[in-house]
Amino acid sequence: MSGKRIGIGARPMADPHAEAWIRQGASIDNGTVERHTARLTLDITPALRTRIKLAAFSQGVTVAEMLRELLERQFPELKP
Repeated sequence: MSGKRIGIGARPMADPHAEAWIRQGASIDNGTVERHTARLTLDITPALRTRIKLAAFSQGVTVAEMLRELLERQFPELKP
């Protein structure tokens, strides 16, 4: 595998429709479990991946559950 990075697409220019573009396909939280999910992919080092997996295992949860909770705490939903 080469170290060359390949872009996945251009970000839309700032306009009034940008918020709608970002939220496209977002689910409505009914207070329990959301109906739809979106996949988020990021590159991390093997060492960080190992630390994350060990932390999740020691807490008795999956990596996905642990990271969702972490992201929810860091980025809480803004209520109007």
